[in-house]
Amino acid sequence: MLPLLLGWLAVTSFPGLGPSSGFLQSTALRTALALVVVFVMLAMTGWTAVRGTKDDANPLATAKAAWKHATFLGRPLPDPNGSPSAVRAFFAPLSRAEKQQLATRYPLVVGNMGGAPAQLRYRANRMAIDDARAVEKRRMGDHRLTPVGRQEAGRLMHRLESLMTPGRQILAFDPADGGRAAEVFGNLTKADRVSVVVPGVDTNLSTFERTARATAAPVGMARALYGAERSARPSARTAVIAWADYTSPSGLGVEAATGQLAEAGAVRLRALVDALPSADSVSLFCHSYGSVVCGVAARTLPSNVKDIAVAGSPGMRAGSLAGLGTRARVWAMRDSDDWIQDVPNLEVGGLGHGADPVDPAFGARVLSADGAVGHAGYFAPGTRSLKNFALVGVGDTGTVDCASADPQCATATA
Repeated sequence: MLPLLLGWLAVTSFPGLGPSSGFLQSTALRTALALVVVFVMLAMTGWTAVRGTKDDANPLATAKAAWKHATFLGRPLPDPNGSPSAVRAFFAPLSRAEKQQLATRYPLVVGNMGGAPAQLRYRANRMAIDDARAVEKRRMGDHRLTPVGRQEAGRLMHRLESLMTPGRQILAFDPADGGRAAEVFGNLTKADRVSVVVPGVDTNLSTFERTARATAAPVGMARALYGAERSARPSARTAVIAWADYTSPSGLGVEAATGQLAEAGAVRLRALVDALPSADSVSLFCHSYGSVVCGVAARTLPSNVKDIAVAGSPGMRAGSLAGLGTRARVWAMRDSDDWIQDVPNLEVGGLGHGADPVDPAFGARVLSADGAVGHAGYFAPGTRSLKNFALVGVGDTGTVDCASADPQCATATA
């Protein structure tokens, strides 16, 4: 499709010039034409629609403002955006009842505070989710909303009820503007190895999990990876986080073709890793636009991030492995029928995300994705892609299956 579009644009935009013309061999012109192709694709598929802005209430910001002006046991509360070490130092001497008192009074703040005890965050977020559920339940019967609006409120209410299922460990929750969340599988406090799943576009509270094709959503991805890691090394103390705690692009629009949201997401991803209660080794598993977030974050991630694995990547906003500026091992995979391969790998004027990570010239270790189907199939049980991710997550990198197109991978993994 892209070669046809490019040829058509060359002839129609520059009459009298054909593919063999010396003028068309100009790098600048080829780049310009590629950009035109991108914009044509965006227009044809609805990508050019920019997310509409709206004045949503921000309950987390309101709660943080109240927290900052409060005291507890006669002393000021710590900065909710402060360092994890300062937050840990504040909570350490408190009794269980005192911690619970703070969580009950400020559930959104405590539930999203890096450095607060994980179990306390889970309890706080359960309360915050229940509050948000009650709001959506009221909206279901609010006739000032359109029928579609009431229906959407009902869907979100049921999603929030699911998040409150006993045993679920919600590490982060923010109901504003579509919502953000993170869920833990395993014992985060005692884990030696933590894997973080970073999803791509259209990730919010409504899409955080799904019943059909469960492994196409963050919760299903993380649950499948946790199960595969347990199978790969039952004795390993692992935990997996479904991390949808950043604002992702809405649809395949202009936001998805630029790095602005990835830069903001990278800040939040670094904060997550900094705040982990334990883990000698952290691995990031970054899907689609999530790989853009991981690429932007790579340079400043702490040294305990040992591996960054990307799947279905449109680029990592770098021209090569060296451009990422990381000491972590970088892995990449793409299945043969993933539509992402038709997106031009370029970056001009902020549009596009750079070189293709599965191109041998990039320098990543290219893994087999056998069994994966389509852009959202990398975490499906039984696939080589999921098994490879699990082996990376538990540190058995010497036994991964490399892609046949990368003869250097097997040597590099030894």
